Amino acid sequence: MKKETYQNPLITRYTSREMSQIFSPDKKFTTWRRLWIALAEAEKELGLDITQEQIDELKAHQDDINYDVAEAREKEVRHDVMSHVYAYGVQCPKAKGIIHLGATSAYVGDNTDVIQIREALAMVKHKLAGLLAKLSEFALENKDVPTLGFTHFQPAQLTTVGKRATLWMQDFYFDYLDVCSMIDELMLLGVKGTTGTQASFLDLFDGDHEKVKELDQRVVEKMGFKKSIPVSGQTYTRKIDFKVLSILSGIAQSAHKMTNDIRLLQHLKEVEEPFEKNQIGSSAMAYKRNPMRSERIASLSRYVMSNTMSAAMTASTQWFERTLDDSANRRLILPESFMAVDAVLDIAGNVCSGLVVYKEVIRQHVMSEIPFMATENIIMEAVKKGGDRQELHEEIRVHSMEAGRQVKEFGKPNDLLSRIAEDKEVFGLTEEDVAQLTNPSDYIGRSAQQTVEFVEEYIKPVVEENKEFIGQTAELKV
Repeated sequence: MKKETYQNPLITRYTSREMSQIFSPDKKFTTWRRLWIALAEAEKELGLDITQEQIDELKAHQDDINYDVAEAREKEVRHDVMSHVYAYGVQCPKAKGIIHLGATSAYVGDNTDVIQIREALAMVKHKLAGLLAKLSEFALENKDVPTLGFTHFQPAQLTTVGKRATLWMQDFYFDYLDVCSMIDELMLLGVKGTTGTQASFLDLFDGDHEKVKELDQRVVEKMGFKKSIPVSGQTYTRKIDFKVLSILSGIAQSAHKMTNDIRLLQHLKEVEEPFEKNQIGSSAMAYKRNPMRSERIASLSRYVMSNTMSAAMTASTQWFERTLDDSANRRLILPESFMAVDAVLDIAGNVCSGLVVYKEVIRQHVMSEIPFMATENIIMEAVKKGGDRQELHEEIRVHSMEAGRQVKEFGKPNDLLSRIAEDKEVFGLTEEDVAQLTNPSDYIGRSAQQTVEFVEEYIKPVVEENKEFIGQTAELKV
């Protein structure tokens, strides 16, 4: 079968069916109809001449969208909302005259956007909690495994494999808090009218300001929200879109950082993402095991981060109470950013549930560097045996430089400890004394304790709050 037109890879390759459904035409246009029903009900309750029969007719056709009629009408009038008002009226002849009564296009458009955003954020919240659960298991399992810490990607003091994972977790935890906060603070546009003054509704209710305010609140509550935004032009301020996309960008930043670390660790052969039995790493080099999932996360994350700039430009260039240069842009960046983040979290969950830790390789790397890290302890021990601290420091500096030269220039093992043990006149230490000072577990500080404390205090409550969603595994398409 030929495939002659472009297909969005976010849908065909990456995002979940559930996330794409939130931004589907069915979801959008059935929500429009729910909003029209809520408006009609509230107007009837507040005294307008709308019958229950009309509302029942609207409800009977809430979900069976006659797309053919709407699409044909839009070709004529070039207006999507009025096309769907017309199509709904064809199905509901008795209610035709009260559909969209007093409203402007943003009533259905913007309120639907907020509803979709909140549902998508809820899905993101649950997937973040699932990822935190997987990472916490990994961190606790490896909390005591000493590994080289890196600053500037140069060996530094030891940490543990589990402690490093808490750094990834903490970023995602902050993202989780941002998502929760955004869900709680989201407000509908409500019932605001053409320029946000509610003039059309004030006219419908013969100048009764209280009824107009009550209309706004009733519609908001019928749609499952607590508040509408206090003031608006025709649309809600596009700064809300920027705030939402900034949170999605934050998740993308966290995922990109984590997978950068995993990719570097895979190069060191210390940690490896899952690699399936029949997976091909390279079309040319059959031996390769590329970190393709981590790379895919980085690639999608970069796209999400770039969309934040588009939202910022849209928010900053709106004219007065309304301009339409936001519409086409928002149709792309809002759903696609959510779908990309959804894919990122699914892939990250897959990666983190199957990370392989090569402890012997890690230990080799640790032992090749620990002689340098042990020098301060060696000095202290030699001082206890009567050595001079300044003289000892200079001798260790000289031995360290020579040992480093042997490693770098000749590829020899790090023999610093042997040099120190042999220099008994200065250090007064036996090989056994020196060996006791190079146990990696003595150099990890509070890594293990910090890992346990962080998981117990911060991550477990998140996992508990989302326990019904924990353990769900997404099946990757590629």
